[in-house]
Amino acid sequence: MQIFTTLATLLWASVLVDAHPSQHQKPILRKEWRTLNKHEKSSYISAVKCILKKPARTPAFNNTGVISRYDDLVYTHIQQTFSMHYTGHFLAWHRYYVATYERMLREDSLCPPVFDPVTGFGGNGEWVEGDPNNPFAVPGRTGGGCVTDGPFAGIPDLVHLGPMDGVTYNPQCLKRDLSPYFAARYLAMNQTQKTLAAPDFGWFDQIVQGGPSFEASGVHGGGHYGVGGTFGQMGDLYTSPADPIFYLHHANLDRVWWSWQKLNLKTRLTDISGPINMMDYENKLGGNATLATALSLGVSGPDVTVGDVMNIAGCGKKGALCYEYDRVYKLQR
Repeated sequence: MQIFTTLATLLWASVLVDAHPSQHQKPILRKEWRTLNKHEKSSYISAVKCILKKPARTPAFNNTGVISRYDDLVYTHIQQTFSMHYTGHFLAWHRYYVATYERMLREDSLCPPVFDPVTGFGGNGEWVEGDPNNPFAVPGRTGGGCVTDGPFAGIPDLVHLGPMDGVTYNPQCLKRDLSPYFAARYLAMNQTQKTLAAPDFGWFDQIVQGGPSFEASGVHGGGHYGVGGTFGQMGDLYTSPADPIFYLHHANLDRVWWSWQKLNLKTRLTDISGPINMMDYENKLGGNATLATALSLGVSGPDVTVGDVMNIAGCGKKGALCYEYDRVYKLQR
């Protein structure tokens, strides 16, 4: 479907993340999903399905919903929702989060090879009637139920956590509620160009994240509500990583950020700002994010700082990450 051609941007062979990668390590190249061959796509999907079955590392608690390695990351996102959205370290945290997920695909998905003919992420959910008076209904939604095709269809307990901040075991199917209208409005190239034209990180970050209302959305909200709509997990601020397409969307946001950084790389490798508290743009509750701001992913990866992830091709010499994109966005002047 057209919406997925707008979102698809993540390499099947994912990033190897290490707090201290080898200084001789070459950056792994991320490629756009549609450029991969069928075998590569199938391998990626198989790796995702594998970590959906691997046991979690999060310490168990009463009636825990954290069952798998995949759940470890969803749980972390739930627990830190209000400490890393609408903040200055939003993009840095998600850059590290996606890179850690990629490491899990490479290192934790050592399952026996399984032939999988499906080379995509599946489509929409069945239509679910909504409340016409609901002010929080996503405009243009077209589904809302369990996905009907693809590798994650027909699995009634694919999702273990949520909705919202629920972390006790709650088995659910993967739901999508595609809104082509919302995706076209906020993921079109004119929105990307507006984002790339930002003069500094403070403006760039606010354009990417947008505001909390649908009308104030940026490219971040465009991907989430374009796929998740009203009833899908991608539209849930807390449990959106439960949909595997979350990582494609945030990899593309990272590509947008890297594209913006490369327009003036020397300056923008250290350009960070924005509040450390959610929506605190007037700094009434605290200060701004800095290169020393800590980033944590719980049991899934070592703690790092914003400064450690500013350079995606640092490779141990200048940062904790080591990857590149085969193509970046260009600012049309």
